[in-house]
Amino acid sequence: MLKQLLDSLLSRLRSYFDIERMGLLLGELLVSVIIAIIVLTLFYLIWRAVSWVVTPRLKRRFDKTSVAFAETILKFGMFGLGVIAALGAAGIKTAALLGSLGVAGLTIGFALRDTLSNIISGILVFMDRPFTIDDLVDIDGKYGRVDRITLRTTRIVTNDGKMLAVPNAEIMNKTVTSYTNFPHLRLDIAVTVAVTEDLDRTRMILLSLVQDDPDYMVEPLPRVVVTQLHDYNVTLELQAWIENERQHVRKSLELREKVFKALTAAGVEMPFETIQLAPHQVTVGMRNGENGAPAPDGRPG
Repeated sequence: MLKQLLDSLLSRLRSYFDIERMGLLLGELLVSVIIAIIVLTLFYLIWRAVSWVVTPRLKRRFDKTSVAFAETILKFGMFGLGVIAALGAAGIKTAALLGSLGVAGLTIGFALRDTLSNIISGILVFMDRPFTIDDLVDIDGKYGRVDRITLRTTRIVTNDGKMLAVPNAEIMNKTVTSYTNFPHLRLDIAVTVAVTEDLDRTRMILLSLVQDDPDYMVEPLPRVVVTQLHDYNVTLELQAWIENERQHVRKSLELREKVFKALTAAGVEMPFETIQLAPHQVTVGMRNGENGAPAPDGRPG
């Protein structure tokens, strides 16, 4: 009885681990993998060829942002078609696979909700166009040049050479400041002078810093306005438009330094906020009799 049971078990194990059968299965799997790789390679070559032909024509007719977005859509579209074709060529029933993915779509969508949110936001960023590639922008305190706009993130290169990948969903919910949407940009340099200073004289000194500089526009005219009045000082603001808005950082730093040097050389008093610390006398007493101090009645404690 035991021998028959062992023989039956060995027979089943041989059927499961049949070398010839396993060899056939591995051979079929290897052929399917090779076919899938060939199909994916063909789709990759097709995408490269289409991109090589279409991209130059798009660049002649559209801006960089539109071309980059079209390339992204083309790349992901060809990749998706390539995967479906490769699975079909490998003998996998893609219709049944897509059906099962449809059933599991809710679960997948919930797990990838942040990624899907960024992708949808990327499409909205392209349609809304708050900025384009090469624009100088400030997104929630992150300043730099827009290098790329992908479906998931927007890449920004900062002035110190760092690459920031800002999620598109964050861009849709933050304030975006663009410094290059318009051909010209105004610089505002604030300075505080004492109330005893001659404002007309100070105004002439500030205007002379930009009137002879070709980087600043003649129209609209540069001007100096009073923005704040205090008890002991007045805040003035030099407002000047620059021709090249992409130079606003450099010109702003230069102009701020020129303002300080010019007013200092002219003897204009520029009061700064100060904090005066007044000493406060504190009397420290001891308890009667502590540390050998005499008690009120003269007796030692």
